[in-house]
Amino acid sequence: MKKKMLIAVAGAAVAFAGAGIWAWMAADQSAADRIAKPVVTTEKGKTVKTFALVAEETEWELAADKKIDAWTYNGTVPGSQLRVQQGDIVRVELQNRLKEPVSIHWHGYPVPNNMDGIPGMTQNAVRPGETFTYQFEATIPGTYWYHSHQDSANQVDKGLYGTLIVEDSATQKLNRDYTLVLDEWMTQAGDASGGMNHGGMDHGQMNMGGMDHGTMAMGTTKTMAGMDHSQMQMNHQATGALPPGVMHDRMMQTMYNTFTVNGKSGDAIPPLAVEKGDHVRLRFVNAGFQSHLISLQAQPYRIVGMDGQPVNSPQTITGQPLRIAPGERYDVEFTVDVRQNWQIASLDPSAAARQMSIPVVVKGATGKVEQGVTQTQPVDLSVYGAEGTGKFSLQTNYDLTYQLDLGEKPGKTGMDAVFTINGKSYGEVPPLVVNKGDKVLVTMRNVGSSDHPMHLHGHFFQVLRKDGQSTAGAPVMKDTLNVKPGETYVVAFEADNPGDWMFHCHDLHHAAAGMVSEVKYAGYKSFVPDPSVGNKPE
Repeated sequence: MKKKMLIAVAGAAVAFAGAGIWAWMAADQSAADRIAKPVVTTEKGKTVKTFALVAEETEWELAADKKIDAWTYNGTVPGSQLRVQQGDIVRVELQNRLKEPVSIHWHGYPVPNNMDGIPGMTQNAVRPGETFTYQFEATIPGTYWYHSHQDSANQVDKGLYGTLIVEDSATQKLNRDYTLVLDEWMTQAGDASGGMNHGGMDHGQMNMGGMDHGTMAMGTTKTMAGMDHSQMQMNHQATGALPPGVMHDRMMQTMYNTFTVNGKSGDAIPPLAVEKGDHVRLRFVNAGFQSHLISLQAQPYRIVGMDGQPVNSPQTITGQPLRIAPGERYDVEFTVDVRQNWQIASLDPSAAARQMSIPVVVKGATGKVEQGVTQTQPVDLSVYGAEGTGKFSLQTNYDLTYQLDLGEKPGKTGMDAVFTINGKSYGEVPPLVVNKGDKVLVTMRNVGSSDHPMHLHGHFFQVLRKDGQSTAGAPVMKDTLNVKPGETYVVAFEADNPGDWMFHCHDLHHAAAGMVSEVKYAGYKSFVPDPSVGNKPE
């Protein structure tokens, strides 16, 4: 109750022009209410931080008129933030109080393979009533996130995600450090209806070594965002000439009518408190399935991190927005140079995007910045920052080369799409087999009609070329890269983390519809799943 009152007070305060110190204090107090408190011990000279995460169903209020039955870690959306220091041992005890199996995948973090959280591939899903302990060393600082990888298109959609922040010495120099998780939901005013049965796209039955993907059948009479099945059929008939990927994505976009930041929408989004002269970091995490074009409007900023990796000599950006694709993380920093309140806004064209506006409350503010958008063309990250020495180049001698053609084909129902890699879907795509130490060059070519944010588990890759042009800015190291229709990227990675790893689209609808491949290390002893668990790894 206290938390809800605090958010309501903060939201009401910034509604008044020149809300002043009272609004700033309310915003400041609401900043860190979801950071988990670990049990801290020392083992073999290392600091061990043990966190408890409970997967459970929670009624969650996205906005005053929108409540949902969310699936959560520790009762909030996002789940508790796990904040540790570089060098810590991270131990997470996951307890499942839901009625379905779950897991935790540490998105972007190069954990040991048996900690990657992929049901049927690296572990069995954690069944109702069971507990599983994850443990790894926090070797690499940056912004990461965690989410269920069991039936992830459904479970992440219902709220099973949170953030992992690994601090280093630079973090201690910040005056303000805010994490902003972007997401989309299907809701009706006043209804507890968030989430969707994504299995419904009837992508077929796939049982592979205990990985029971199930027959994905859309719920019978469930209404989604006011659109029932007869309405969807009419939409399909009206757009039948479109490519299947476009049809699929437009239907999804129609259903998602509520956009959120940290689980809150519109006036319910708590403001960010800053003071003039503050050194501020904003950590943007896209946990949804749509890309978002985010504008800091009047405040100049620098992009200091991409997917947790630092950017070499980032230059100041003024007025130009940043596009954040599903699964991506971007850290931006700025020094507060205005004494007026302002907004971080979404420039997405949909009506729902207006709900994704984040108030920034400046201590002692005398008014509100009334400034329109100066640019809508997003920052081109292939030429951003200063050139530096990357780990790879196009002249590197590579042990393996691999091409991923990202495409699509019509599904069985005529209302859906199957998303493919080299013309095949998950279970049919031959894995990329590597040896430890191999240097691997991968070309990703989008031959379809949808965006595909491709995510490689367990590794970082360097972006070398886009559409035939070599990158000209800072070396771009990422674990998730959005490949738009017609685009071709060349990336490289080192096989330095033995195991069986997924390489898939992080539009989780597309992964559930087949866009999943694997990287397998030769000679690695693969996990043997229990076929009775009902593992659903995509």
